[in-house]
Amino acid sequence: MKAIITVVGKDKAGIVAGVSAKIAELGLNIDDISQTVLEEYFTMMALVSSDEKKDFTALRSEFEAFGQTLNVKINIQSAAIFDAMYNI
Repeated sequence: MKAIITVVGKDKAGIVAGVSAKIAELGLNIDDISQTVLEEYFTMMALVSSDEKKDFTALRSEFEAFGQTLNVKINIQSAAIFDAMYNI
């Protein structure tokens, strides 16, 4: 299972640490990560994977709730969606 996680919000200390900890807690591995600050806004994209099949509805709920604690918007999407777009 591969997925893309995006994080967007006002920049503050601890966002990367918090999101990374949540990713690990949910049994996902970070394969690649990119983050930047645009003016005062933090943005991050991470490619994550797991050897196990994961329930995206449950993961999405977990990340949305966790994002509220950090005052950021966290989204997760299956990488298969992006793969399919390029195979059409």
